[in-house]
Amino acid sequence: MIKEIKLKNWKSFEESKLYIDPLTFVIGTNASGKSNILDALSFLCDSARGVPVNEIAQNTRGGLDWMIRKGTDAFTLSVVVDDEGNDLIYTLSCRRNDTSLQICFESLEEVTTKSDKVRMLFRTDIAGEDASSPAIPVRFYQEKPGQGKRLDLNRQTTVLYQMENLVAVKKVKEAAALVQNSLKSIFILNPIPNHMRDYSPLSERLNPDAGNIAGLLAGMNPEEEKRVETELTTYVRPLPEKDIKRIWAEKVGRFKSDAMLYCEEEWVDGEKIEIDARSMSDGTLRFIAIVIALLTGKAGSLLVIEEVDNGLHPSRSQELVTVLQKLGERSGIDIICTTHNPVLIDTLGLEMIPFISYVTRSEQTGCSVIAPLEDKQNLAKLMARGTVGDLMTEDAL
Repeated sequence: MIKEIKLKNWKSFEESKLYIDPLTFVIGTNASGKSNILDALSFLCDSARGVPVNEIAQNTRGGLDWMIRKGTDAFTLSVVVDDEGNDLIYTLSCRRNDTSLQICFESLEEVTTKSDKVRMLFRTDIAGEDASSPAIPVRFYQEKPGQGKRLDLNRQTTVLYQMENLVAVKKVKEAAALVQNSLKSIFILNPIPNHMRDYSPLSERLNPDAGNIAGLLAGMNPEEEKRVETELTTYVRPLPEKDIKRIWAEKVGRFKSDAMLYCEEEWVDGEKIEIDARSMSDGTLRFIAIVIALLTGKAGSLLVIEEVDNGLHPSRSQELVTVLQKLGERSGIDIICTTHNPVLIDTLGLEMIPFISYVTRSEQTGCSVIAPLEDKQNLAKLMARGTVGDLMTEDAL
């Protein structure tokens, strides 16, 4: 799993690091840089899937013009991935070349945590680099003295992705595959209720906008569908003032290739009403999307949710925290959430303070900075005035 991500000259960040735990919350005011962290994770995910970096740049929020911090010509993203107690450190640097983006440096290191011994598994050969060339020279670990085997690879797609079709020693292949799978398993969830209200085709995996939830449920085998719908109903039931009795999906149409999401409510005792997704509230649909992502996600993946409580009444914060903690742990999925909601942060309790990071702008440089909340100077003194939520409201962080 990914343990941390480091951003250098990425968008509004000069150099900063986010530690990733089983449940990580990121807080900060508007325009502090929270969304830029998510964009970095998305960039790494797409690059690991083999999408050319210039294509990723064109589709990233703000585009190439805002991807590299002003005054610099390149950015660097690094991640640390756990490998059975040792660390794999993957680094990717890209620079602007006229109107396009290209890879200028990439490396994968293995760090033995007990001895701090560092082994370079592969790295681009800066000494032999021609910046104008469409190819980039790469050196690979060979289990013998020397600079390592050299190959010239495509500069637009990552070495990590191209490793799938390269001959290399077992250690390099296995480490690269582990990091690549970790990055490919980043899932950024941005539920869009209006997309969830429509009919959706039968699906095998959840879309980032959650618009295909009905198709995902209805496309499962009957046993799995029943299990997921039962658990989904259990977690969503307490959201409204009266319990939701059941949530399910049904195939519709002549060919039964599409599906609709349905809900059974009971606002008056004994009077059950069936509605479809078109009548469900935004908050309910977003909550359903989060639960489904955790019930159907792959163990070892990283689920990223921006404004996790958007549309949810503050009184339901405990239900949301319960879902994140219980389902995340049970499914083996790490979760990163951003939020502006002080009530939600207070619901987490004091024991979660080590797992909260706050993003702010440096008064000296204007750059975004990530800092663990527990490292905040005079935190105990500040909290004598109130809760973490109170400090958020007062903009004291």
